[in-house]
Amino acid sequence: MAFNGYTIIDGDGHVIEDTKAIIEHMPQAYRDKYETHPFFNPFPPLDHLHSSNMHDFPPGAFNRVGPDGWVDFLEDVGIETSVLYTTLGLAFGKIVSRDWAIDVARGYNDWLYHTYMKRSPRFKGMALVPLQEPQAAVEELRRAVKELGMCGAILPSTGIQANLGDQRYWPIYEEANKLRCAIGVHGGAHENLGLDDLSPYAPVHALGHPFGQMISFAGMVFNGVFDKFPNVKFGFLEGGVAWFLVCLERFDRSWETHIQHDPQKRFLELRPKEKISEYIARHVDDGRIFVGCEGEEPDIAHAVRRIGNKPWVYSSDFPHEVNNEFCKHEINEMLKNKELTAADKAAVLHGNARRFYNLGGPGL
Repeated sequence: MAFNGYTIIDGDGHVIEDTKAIIEHMPQAYRDKYETHPFFNPFPPLDHLHSSNMHDFPPGAFNRVGPDGWVDFLEDVGIETSVLYTTLGLAFGKIVSRDWAIDVARGYNDWLYHTYMKRSPRFKGMALVPLQEPQAAVEELRRAVKELGMCGAILPSTGIQANLGDQRYWPIYEEANKLRCAIGVHGGAHENLGLDDLSPYAPVHALGHPFGQMISFAGMVFNGVFDKFPNVKFGFLEGGVAWFLVCLERFDRSWETHIQHDPQKRFLELRPKEKISEYIARHVDDGRIFVGCEGEEPDIAHAVRRIGNKPWVYSSDFPHEVNNEFCKHEINEMLKNKELTAADKAAVLHGNARRFYNLGGPGL
């Protein structure tokens, strides 16, 4: 498969969950409850506006696309492979019951494997892991990668109990370090970010994704997660590229002027005279940090000049706010961008995704 002769790997597609089918993969108690309470949903709501607010989407977006529809999309657009993320599970971090979180994660992962990954090798999966119970998350990550063949796990950037640099999550990163797998940080639940009374919904969506990514990224950077777990590949999806550039600028100045007392060496390890932006660039070069982008990012060329072409991973976001024609248009915009070299385009459109998700391929 190719798009006008170019190889495309989609680093961030989404499934639309069939909750009844997922519940069939969960313990009997959940199946019994669904029979008596048909409104029962194993996932919490994304936020106060996301699903219920009266706003529309481009034609065809957010359709209930199943695996056959996804194959049709790949064929029509010319995408070789898509790495699939959850939709309803973007609110997974808001689950407060540990047992519930464990059961939902296992049920979702089994459903994703049987429904999509067994349907076609062109589908790659990213697992849910119950970070509410880190040891159970370790076990589920190991099962998802070793037994189900998934690329790694998704962690929600918002709605969780602590920022993703917190030490309670380090056992998950330690297991990912052993597995050398991908950890994808993804937003979608936009509550408690200072946007809760903002209407219409468009600015909530526009700001919620990058806000969540900046907070998660900051927690990981300044708590030294990239130093402590050098074999993990961390990706930050669906926030665009501009938030990353903001972090490169703001982190330098603030670290220079707010000097942290750190007698126990709890935080990041800078080399002599190294700036935070240089530290981040080093981890980008070492293949530890990846950032999702879409084809029509107005600042992608500037981002490549600023930090190089290694972190950026093309993401369709299908079937969320986009349809087939929209995705084709965005890929064409990337290919027509005269400020990007052929090597830049190849890296963004397939090479970086191969490295991030351990997909293998030419020259890798």
